[in-house]
Amino acid sequence: MSISAADVKKLRDLTGAGMMDCKAALNETNGDMEAAVDWLRKKGIAKADKKAGRTAAEGLVAIAVEGNQAVAVEVNSETDFVARNEGFQSMVLSIAAAALGTDGTSEAVAHAPVLGAGKTVVEVVRDAVGTIGENMSFRRSVKLAAHPGVVATYMHNAVSPEQQHLGKIAVLVAIETAGNADAARAFGRQVAMHVAATSPAGLTPDDIPQEAADRERAIFADQARQSGKPEAIIEKMVEGRMRKFYEEVALVKQAFVINPDQTVEQALKEAEGKIGAPAKITGFIRMALGEGIEKEVTDFAAEVAAAVRG
Repeated sequence: MSISAADVKKLRDLTGAGMMDCKAALNETNGDMEAAVDWLRKKGIAKADKKAGRTAAEGLVAIAVEGNQAVAVEVNSETDFVARNEGFQSMVLSIAAAALGTDGTSEAVAHAPVLGAGKTVVEVVRDAVGTIGENMSFRRSVKLAAHPGVVATYMHNAVSPEQQHLGKIAVLVAIETAGNADAARAFGRQVAMHVAATSPAGLTPDDIPQEAADRERAIFADQARQSGKPEAIIEKMVEGRMRKFYEEVALVKQAFVINPDQTVEQALKEAEGKIGAPAKITGFIRMALGEGIEKEVTDFAAEVAAAVRG
């Protein structure tokens, strides 16, 4: 039978489901609106889409490693309670594993097949929304590799001692070297812990965004001019402060948290003795759960009222 656009729109208004899902539901139920609503609910589609307006800023980040490459993914939920659910944790780990088979971009991972599920990442998450009953989303992924070398990892606030690849802050550090992989990985893990603690803005001074550097330089110049000193002196003062700025925000120039008497690049040079070959940090990723997401702020009365309204 022919399904009218008006019926599709009506079903969409009733359920909040997508247009194609509504059309499929009406086709499956021969245009019976009530049966179509039930069909969508059984599939978890209507429930998922109705939940989609809620802010999902909790959840977990996960790490997966294979050979000399590693990925980090973030999957969000509405509440930390769901993040403690074993089913949710298993799903996040399966998404990280799926990400290893892609180029690591969020778009590629979203459409990657999840092993054993027969579905893509976005489909698995959507099904979980219908099962668990609150909004969830696969948010992002990143991938890092070293050729030759290793990618060391660290998870801050891990879910448990047994689940070290799930937590709140994931860090990946790529170390390029032809030397001992275990020694390189051990040092890389220390650097990853350092990154978790200091959140560098870039790997080297050259990697710091020009906009950020220009902003700092302008501030330092204004401060220096208040001293009333000649411009030549002011320029030297600004350059000195910029060197200090880069020491604070560029990873290789930072004081190493494991041994603050050394910079990270000095510690790397020393570690080459154990690695047995030259080594270079070629990249790092720090993924913190929920960063950049604006969380809804509601008072208790509003939450109760919302619950009553369903």
